[in-house]
Amino acid sequence: MSEGQHEHHSPQAWDERYGDDQMWSGHPNEQLVIEASFLEPGTALDVGCGEGADAIWLVERGWRVTGIDVSAKALSRATRAAEMAGADVAWHVIGLEEMDAAAYDLVIAFYPALLRGDGAIIETLLDAVAPGGTLLVVHHAHVDPERARQHGFDPDDYVRHEHLLDALTGRDGWAIEVATERGRTAPEGPGAHHHSDLVLRTRRG
Repeated sequence: MSEGQHEHHSPQAWDERYGDDQMWSGHPNEQLVIEASFLEPGTALDVGCGEGADAIWLVERGWRVTGIDVSAKALSRATRAAEMAGADVAWHVIGLEEMDAAAYDLVIAFYPALLRGDGAIIETLLDAVAPGGTLLVVHHAHVDPERARQHGFDPDDYVRHEHLLDALTGRDGWAIEVATERGRTAPEGPGAHHHSDLVLRTRRG
């Protein structure tokens, strides 16, 4: 990875990307609603929680949620949204690799920007899931590599759907329950050009 790409991934760069106005819709991701509505509430970790809509939705359904993101600006908005909703979320301005060891009944990551590096970040993600817990990860389908690179992201540098599938397929103690491409209702704003998602839901034994 080039120095420029490292800079693009920095907390400062993410704060700049979030800008001065709310970026996202404030509504939970529809794949979260589909995949998690039937789960028994427990503890949850929202990786790259952004402005907090998914974490708040989980709290409103009885989950005890920790939300992490490298952008302080995003978490400032998440904090305000949670206060307005009366939702108690533990927010932390950190990346997944900085998390203290802990295991959750549900770990979610929607369109994550997790640098692949030597692959250790995938193990960190899996280790965050408690025995009997669920991992739900959603990526955009049909990403145009050239378009992504024009915006400073090389898809090859990040953990993708297929990397997680490779890591989980045949792994003892894990059961892949959903691995599919599914259409999405594209909201206004960033990401509106993406019309389908790659959805992965797996359970740890």
